[in-house]
Amino acid sequence: MTQHAPDVTPDLFWQTMTAFQVSAALKTAVELEIFTHIGSGKQTAAEIAEAAGASERGVRILCDILTVVGFLIKDDGRYRLTDSTAAFLDKRSPMYIGSAVDFILSPSQRRGYDDLTNAVRKGGSSVSGDASMDPESEMWVTFARAMAPLMFPTAQAVAENIGFDTDRELKVLDIAAGHGIYGIMVAKKYPKAQIYGADWNKVLTVAKENAEKYGVSDRYHTIPGSAFESDFGTGFDVILVPNFLHHFDAKTNEGFLRKLNGALAEGGKVMTVEFVPNDDRVSPPPSAMFSLVMLAATPGGDAYTFAELKQMFENAGFSHNEVIQLQPMPQHLIISAR
Repeated sequence: MTQHAPDVTPDLFWQTMTAFQVSAALKTAVELEIFTHIGSGKQTAAEIAEAAGASERGVRILCDILTVVGFLIKDDGRYRLTDSTAAFLDKRSPMYIGSAVDFILSPSQRRGYDDLTNAVRKGGSSVSGDASMDPESEMWVTFARAMAPLMFPTAQAVAENIGFDTDRELKVLDIAAGHGIYGIMVAKKYPKAQIYGADWNKVLTVAKENAEKYGVSDRYHTIPGSAFESDFGTGFDVILVPNFLHHFDAKTNEGFLRKLNGALAEGGKVMTVEFVPNDDRVSPPPSAMFSLVMLAATPGGDAYTFAELKQMFENAGFSHNEVIQLQPMPQHLIISAR
């Protein structure tokens, strides 16, 4: 009989196998606004259930699970928010990010994981078909509306690292603009900047809404169409490439970066946001794990190391490349120039 060390347990297997249950509980809590109701003073299961329009039994079980996981604290039958839950999951908080579940836990995103075995066999996913390149697809509209709150810290950090004088006139191109937050944060930082958001026309409606919301619509312009086919023009001082390159293989990225090189003004910069794992590809965990997202969702995308990204940029004519960790977010900023 095989002997095992006393500390050998199946806990990791069990926790990983049942992780979908926790995701489902979180999604339900966001949809029923459980955290917001608790934050507004509803503390017992009965009070929360009445506010949420749900059963007391269902709410009690859900809140107990959320307590076990760490989203809530329970004392004498009353629930309260942790500091982090209050900051990010109470809809009254300016840092609310709960809307992200609408995209990340959507059926279109989950089905890639249902077919992950085939993706591993083939080295890429085919379940999404051409949805990511369909100008009428609702997928990226959902992404733009759901993920915008998550982008604020990173977008602000990108704007802070551009490095030009804030009173300078800038022509800025925002690739796959989506929600438009990256370009909008640059416009807020640089009052004389003109922003050009490039994306599918349907998605750009969200960017235009946000530009209006943040008071920069008079300086926000759009370039509808595929980023690979659109004529961007020339003379851009800054080109933003947030969360785009990881969708494609290295050869495709190099060709696209050459296109951006041709659109860049003399002395201009390309500001790229990516999940960048270390060379060992298993650290840090959030960046390393992102490669699985790309395996499940794209035919050839990946979470690229800085060495790999640097090589792509150099092959496209960018000889100066530096990487900055965008704390506390798990992403990196790569600043590239000729």
